[in-house]
Amino acid sequence: MITRMSTLFLRTLREDPADAEVPSHKLLVRAGYIRRVAPGGFAWLPLGLMMLRSIEHIVREEMNAIGAQEIQFPALLPREPYEATGRWTEYGPNVFRLTDRKGADYLLGPTHEELFTLTVKGEYGSYRDYPVMLYQIQTKYRDEARPRAGLLRGREFVMKDSYSFDLDQEGLTRSYRLHRDAYQRIFDRLGLSYVIVAATSGAMGGSASEEFLADAATGEDTYVRSPDSGYAANVEAVVTPAPEAKPIERLPAAQVHYTPDTPTIETLVDFLNTRAGLGRTFTAADTLKNVMVKVRQPGGSEWELLAVAVPGDRDVDMKRLEAALEPAEVAVISDEDFERYPFLVKGYIGPKALQDNKVRFLVDPRIVPGTAWVTGADKPDHHVVDLTCGRDFVPDGTIEAAEVREGDPAPDGSGPLIAARGIEVGHIFQLGTKYTDAFEVDALGPDGKPARITMGSYGIGISRLVAAIAEQHHDEQGLVWPRTVAPADVHIVLAGKDEAIAEQGERLAAELDAAGVRVILDDRGSSPGVKFADAELVGVPTIMVVGKGLQKGVVEFKDRASGERTEVSVGEAVDHVRGLLGRVSPGRDGR
Repeated sequence: MITRMSTLFLRTLREDPADAEVPSHKLLVRAGYIRRVAPGGFAWLPLGLMMLRSIEHIVREEMNAIGAQEIQFPALLPREPYEATGRWTEYGPNVFRLTDRKGADYLLGPTHEELFTLTVKGEYGSYRDYPVMLYQIQTKYRDEARPRAGLLRGREFVMKDSYSFDLDQEGLTRSYRLHRDAYQRIFDRLGLSYVIVAATSGAMGGSASEEFLADAATGEDTYVRSPDSGYAANVEAVVTPAPEAKPIERLPAAQVHYTPDTPTIETLVDFLNTRAGLGRTFTAADTLKNVMVKVRQPGGSEWELLAVAVPGDRDVDMKRLEAALEPAEVAVISDEDFERYPFLVKGYIGPKALQDNKVRFLVDPRIVPGTAWVTGADKPDHHVVDLTCGRDFVPDGTIEAAEVREGDPAPDGSGPLIAARGIEVGHIFQLGTKYTDAFEVDALGPDGKPARITMGSYGIGISRLVAAIAEQHHDEQGLVWPRTVAPADVHIVLAGKDEAIAEQGERLAAELDAAGVRVILDDRGSSPGVKFADAELVGVPTIMVVGKGLQKGVVEFKDRASGERTEVSVGEAVDHVRGLLGRVSPGRDGR
């Protein structure tokens, strides 16, 4: 296929869009791949759609190869199936809801577990029908509160979601492994650098859950890994190793001290070490930070106070806290809340007032019986020293809410953790029977008895992958696409207005096209400088320059990634390109 720049619907930009924050957003707009339509919504222009279709092609090949079958659901979905699973309420404000002219409620599909489950129930009923794997590639909708970073966090996005239906856990484990292996092949073919990490299941439910994160400093997900083992996890899924409980008998009694002007951990530690006269040194890790939030259950109208205690040298990670409390809505309490609950003394909150007023009190796993702390004494300018867990206060439970830091011990005991950032491009779940229980999906076994079907769910962010690949494959001049997803195999630049240059370029483009090579031909009347800049910006992996070299019978090739330039005789140019393509691992269809 020959794509001519003279007729291509394309306008490149020299300046970054004002609202762009990350390289992929800047370059995809500047290179004419996408255009913003609304916050979190983008139009795909011809080059962008070519990219999107290339990724879809690879995903379809690998999904079909494991025996999954493609179907398609509508995006406009009725309320009733989501009521049955509780997710109509659980999603809260994060979905688009609408009412038709007859007053019936609908939502724009954020995900389709309910519809897949109901469809399988309607079609199959015998153990002989299973296992089943179905998938779709479709636009999803979520009402992001803060859409940002271009395609990385939008309100409308293209996603591949697939679902497995098995008779037992052994079958689910096999389906899960098939998808996991397929995902690795997909991301390898896309040229991504990625890591597989343990993750939380969130509103999806289920047990085992893993994320595929593309390495990127601009990623919104933080993960940690142990270089001494295979352990890797999204910080939301990290389990804090709890220390052993300590004996309480010989610990000093808790004492309240006057600690004027110490509403923060920093001011408290400074006072304890310079003015308190306690004869020992304190650090922030010796203090107990009690953070007040409020929680509201899905569909509820009332907020419940919740206290979360963490060692004072750490902050509460709101993403970890929200993951631990999902599907409940979480918010930090306001000044109005402090006025409403006068027993909360800002800067001096302690466990006693919380428990006296029946406020749920959850603590970090490091806060075990026998550990002694400095914390608020529930009145201004006072703290209590040596307040001991298990003796002076008993928490209502533990919660994973404290920030995870580089250097923390790995949960598997292998050593300190290393932290990095990534972009979530895939997520796989072993859902179990959450949805088949809701819809009573059974298969009659050979003994005539019904057996509950167990499910897996597997998602890939197709449109997000365009941005993730761009984040990893660009330089100061523009995009640098891997050949497997680039909108063309070679970008021919006609560098000059000589008629012989145009004729030779047209001939080479036609020969390459006949050889099955995808070609972008810059046949515009623009200056060579403009054409070269656009070729660098658009990011096709091989640039062929047809210009003054024709005088000595050669064309110039430039490798977009390495910058290496090679002169090749005109007669060997087509074979040279075919040789470059031959060094790329073909797809399942030989592409």
